[in-house]
Amino acid sequence: MTVYSAVVTTGIYCRPGCGARPRADNVRTFDSAAAAEAAGYRACLRCRPYRLAGSLPWREPELVCRAVRMIIDGVLDEGGEDELGRRLGLSGRHLRRLFAEHLGVTPDQLARSRRTHFARRLLDDTDLTVTDVAFASGFGSVRQFNRAMADTFRATPRQLRGRRRRRADRLVCDGGLRLRLPFEGPYDWPAALKTRQERAIPGVETVDGDVYRRTIGVDGDAGVLEVAAGGPDHLVLWAHLPYWEGLIHVVQRVRDLLGLDTGEPGAFSPFEARVVGAVRGDRDALGELVRAFGEPVPGLPAGLTHLFPGPEVLTDAALAAGAGRPARTRGRVDMM
Repeated sequence: MTVYSAVVTTGIYCRPGCGARPRADNVRTFDSAAAAEAAGYRACLRCRPYRLAGSLPWREPELVCRAVRMIIDGVLDEGGEDELGRRLGLSGRHLRRLFAEHLGVTPDQLARSRRTHFARRLLDDTDLTVTDVAFASGFGSVRQFNRAMADTFRATPRQLRGRRRRRADRLVCDGGLRLRLPFEGPYDWPAALKTRQERAIPGVETVDGDVYRRTIGVDGDAGVLEVAAGGPDHLVLWAHLPYWEGLIHVVQRVRDLLGLDTGEPGAFSPFEARVVGAVRGDRDALGELVRAFGEPVPGLPAGLTHLFPGPEVLTDAALAAGAGRPARTRGRVDMM
């Protein structure tokens, strides 16, 4: 688990390995950057904790972990803590009490920390406009974004980009947005690639050499994601998307798929995982399902032909006796 050190006398918190050497009696420790920020500390400009993947609190009580997962999936982008509590069967006040006891933050503070850290990386690594960064990071407005960045980093987004971005930060890539996917500890990219190749959904996913690719639907429009090795502490994601709103959630789905936070490759979405499970991982059946119900997308890299069909399409398909529908797939789709 990552432990962050905060210095009482400076009001700054650092990630492990920072070169700062404060007196031990002036140091407080936190299990997350969000908790340090909630306590009033700001990120160190030398070690830049926001660039570290950070551990997720999966060892806390199940209810807290469920709430964290829902926050990661964007439940607080439009709703509030009271709504999150209702979905979990408890009051917003009790939910805040649980978060304070186990995580040292409120649900809103955790969500805001995730958004601001993701936004800060976009400001460092890309040339997206400030407005695009705001909506890509899950903020509801540019005003909300500016206020959150000032509270967390003590500077406006333009100041952060103009004065504090380092020369080596910007990732240049033609034909797509290039982002770092940081991870902690050792990560076996060749093994992850092998797993993805063995589980690849025909027409939707491919592995070409050391690059993983897949199609993605963004509110009905098609995009392509590519992932390759980066450095000892990160992979590199190329996102070719029609627009950037909600990019933070796309990136989290890639992290879940590749197991960057858990060490175990998973699925791109819970729905996709259920469909794959329903056909017991039968790639021939998956290919037939994709060809029958997925939206074809022309002009993609070799091996990519369709978007994975969404819940509405498969639900309609399960209720209809569509012509040319594979018989062995029909019964399995009905399980969804």
